[in-house]
Amino acid sequence: MLTRLLTTIPLVIAVALATPAWSYDTAMAESYAKLFAPVKGAGAGKALHLMKPNAFLNKVKAKEPLVALDVRTSAEIGVFTSILPGSLMIPMNELFTEANLARIPTDKAVVVLCKSGTRATAAGTALRHIGFENVYVLKGGFKALIAYMGPKEANTPPSPVPVKK
Repeated sequence: MLTRLLTTIPLVIAVALATPAWSYDTAMAESYAKLFAPVKGAGAGKALHLMKPNAFLNKVKAKEPLVALDVRTSAEIGVFTSILPGSLMIPMNELFTEANLARIPTDKAVVVLCKSGTRATAAGTALRHIGFENVYVLKGGFKALIAYMGPKEANTPPSPVPVKK
């Protein structure tokens, strides 16, 4: 019994010390280090491709080509969602399938939305990480958009922004 215990203790110590080296994928960590390298100080939001509600609405009103990608669940989308032309509704747990990734355009801005911005931030970051460069996240999600707009404007179709001459 004592011999078995004396043999097991060094093995347990060796495994415990070696575990940190096995605890993460080094190549993946390096790729994230590269992705997040520009995320510094006051420019962090821009580097993370966060878009404030006013910037999103200005793009919609100016009819800039963009796609709103709603990553909430089907039940949430059933209550309210974006009616912008070309909007995509793909729940986050279904987003990273080959078929759904193929639906995401690469020739225009994609703005990822969810209720509060948490899922959208994760989804947008992951999409950028796998190569979708023109992906942005609506900062604060639908909650921030509705708070910014107010109930009256939120229920009124957007008016086009006049073109400056």
